[in-house]
Amino acid sequence: MTGRLNLVVLGKQGAGKGTQSQLLCSTYSLAHISTGDILRAAVAAGTELGNEVKSVLDAGQLVSDELVTQLVVDRFKEKDALRGGVLDGFPRTLAQAQALEKILGPNGITLVINIDLPDELVLERLSSRRVCQECGTTYKDTDPSAISGTCENCGGDVIQRSDDTPEAITQRLEVFRHDTLPLLAFYQARDLLVTVNGDQSVEDVQRAIHSLLVERGVR
Repeated sequence: MTGRLNLVVLGKQGAGKGTQSQLLCSTYSLAHISTGDILRAAVAAGTELGNEVKSVLDAGQLVSDELVTQLVVDRFKEKDALRGGVLDGFPRTLAQAQALEKILGPNGITLVINIDLPDELVLERLSSRRVCQECGTTYKDTDPSAISGTCENCGGDVIQRSDDTPEAITQRLEVFRHDTLPLLAFYQARDLLVTVNGDQSVEDVQRAIHSLLVERGVR
């Protein structure tokens, strides 16, 4: 994996990780390596690992760190990841970060970008978020599609996800503090971590990330 541009994007839910990951992929021709997408694709493909994932999920259990890590490694071997990838949603825990380092090597990760957002803004953003059940398009609760309950893109139902209620968001923030804060210290100790203010426009966050990459010699 050495020589590739491999980026990790971290941050609380609602910080804009997915949006910035997609922009990075477009700008630098990288693969978008999202664990949610990988899990769904593996199950749909019916591979040996995919069937193992399906059995775990069907039993209502969490996929192990070892299995998720292997799926990510396999994703790196795909053609669109030849130049590298943007890891979105992985690693989530210190154990996953340590496993990834063993596989990719000490120089396997180019930079870890932490998009920082205060808890109160996370609550504000997510509690007002509405999502199309069919195509995944997101809306604010004040958008016409959210008010009507019908997606303007595909006609699907626009709903508030069960994990976007204030109670669920608060619980997820606790999980973030427990699992991800040690992860930030792990990458800080390796001089790989940079932090970007997420309380600004998408364009300003993108520019801030680009500037940090340029400082690291990425063009």
